[in-house]
Amino acid sequence: MNILGINAYHGNASAAIVCDGQLIAAVEEERFNRVKYAAGFPAQAIRYCLKEAGLTLSDIDHVAVPRNPYARLATKLFYALRMPSFARERLKVLAKFTGIPEALAAAFDSDPKKLGAKFHRIEHHQAHLASAFFVSPFEHAFLLSADGLGDFASTMWGLGIGNRMEIDGAIPFPHSLGLYYTAVTQYLGFPKFGDEYKVMGLAAYGQPEQLEVFRDILRQDHKFTGFHLSLKYFTHHRTGPEMVWAESDKMPALGKLFSEEMSRRLGPARSPEEPLDQRHRNLAASLQARLEEVYFRLLTLKRLHTPLKAVCLAGGVAFNCVANGKIFDRTGFEQVYVHPAAGDAGLAVGAAFYVWHQKLGKPRSFVMDHTYWGPGYSREEIRR
Repeated sequence: MNILGINAYHGNASAAIVCDGQLIAAVEEERFNRVKYAAGFPAQAIRYCLKEAGLTLSDIDHVAVPRNPYARLATKLFYALRMPSFARERLKVLAKFTGIPEALAAAFDSDPKKLGAKFHRIEHHQAHLASAFFVSPFEHAFLLSADGLGDFASTMWGLGIGNRMEIDGAIPFPHSLGLYYTAVTQYLGFPKFGDEYKVMGLAAYGQPEQLEVFRDILRQDHKFTGFHLSLKYFTHHRTGPEMVWAESDKMPALGKLFSEEMSRRLGPARSPEEPLDQRHRNLAASLQARLEEVYFRLLTLKRLHTPLKAVCLAGGVAFNCVANGKIFDRTGFEQVYVHPAAGDAGLAVGAAFYVWHQKLGKPRSFVMDHTYWGPGYSREEIRR
């Protein structure tokens, strides 16, 4: 049984192939076209995966795509009415997603009507959770995915038991740990897609002197384990997060996410050319400290209500290695597995394993214990 996972028309476009429950290859399109965080359709990544598996397109039994246009349909319709321009852009992207069979056939000069594979649409965060749990060494684990936005949710949690996942809850748009971090990253003068790691590093040089303000920006829901944003500091709920990432030859871009209220409370936003000073370092430290408070509270409360000692993490927030390094001390979990491609590149792997286990009911037999699933190069090739 051969399953092809495809993350397309989204940042970190990628492909992965699973054969009889074993991961054979997984790679991002950027490794071939040299465009950082490349989006578009990952034709070269798919070709590489098929080559590594010794297969042709006709040998593929299932194609897994980590996007489900019907997930949270009511929420999507609500915001479509409120933000018509954003809705129009989303419809354009949706049209590309629905055309994936045609794009796949075109990449291999095939007739889409002759594709024998069955296509599956997997909800974004369920693919994230699958990417972490189904390749982990744990038989039972608590699962958490947190990022900016995917299928109009930003966070999802549940339990992994054997070859099944049970989803317990999710936090919908517009509330998001990922968008919170990205908005403040932009405010601090780092506007490029993927710049959040710079601010995480910057936080180590500051003190969280503005933590009380950040507790107002990102608030905990005391009745349950969730959180919500104080939306006056943001713009994405009014205009939609402006995203440009449908094309493979351009680096993805995000529009401005923070409002003037953030500048009013925290001072003027930094321009990218402006030198960093201690104020900026302290703001980064405050941002990081508040993320950790909310993130750890969610994990801690879940740990208190489950006998499980292991946790699997995915989604862009799981790239925050500073927070990850404190999980043992701050949450009560004793074992942690973070998918090495925790961001959207890992969705191709997660979607493929979701089909193998969650849909087809196959037993688990694979553990991802290294990250070498893409192209390798000889010394001679490196010299050239």
